[in-house]
Amino acid sequence: MATVDDADLLKRLLNGEQQAFRELVTTYQGAMRAVAYAIVGNRHADEIVQDAWLSVVRNLSGFEGRSSLKTWLLTITANAAKQRYKQNRREVLLDDLPSPHGTVDDERFSSDGHWLLAPYSWHQDSPDALLSEDELRECLEQTLLSLPQLQSSVLVLRERQGLELEEICNILEISLSNVRVLIHRARLKVFATVEHFEETGEC
Repeated sequence: MATVDDADLLKRLLNGEQQAFRELVTTYQGAMRAVAYAIVGNRHADEIVQDAWLSVVRNLSGFEGRSSLKTWLLTITANAAKQRYKQNRREVLLDDLPSPHGTVDDERFSSDGHWLLAPYSWHQDSPDALLSEDELRECLEQTLLSLPQLQSSVLVLRERQGLELEEICNILEISLSNVRVLIHRARLKVFATVEHFEETGEC
């Protein structure tokens, strides 16, 4: 069901209030771009978001409030991305490429993705340490880009956008068990990157 804020905003949008549309864009543009990026990558994400906004404007009067405005907007964005890149819509990949550093043993962390035995730590109190933090961020971005498309999509939607697993299922049109497998594999590779960096100082 739509929230009270959604209902008020929707009413203002349907009345043609320009400020309401600006609020809608300001509130959800970032999340929509993140969904587009998760599905099609950086190169086409902005085009997908533009297509999604056109679809939103055309279909706004048909929004029935069965979901939140955010979920509706993200679903439209995901559909725009998937229509353009249907060949990328697939279930868990069988030819899944391994991480360049191998993977971390499943027994190293719990089912919710937290470390049972933490990786090596390094001190954050020096210029060298701060530089290392930037380098690690770069390594993690490289790892994210190297993941199979659906693994990357699920990880971005879960970790960067904070979506619930059920929302991710609906947006990507995959099963809950598939989402769990995808996020587990993606986290393994991210954790392997972190551990390798902490041990060697390199990607």
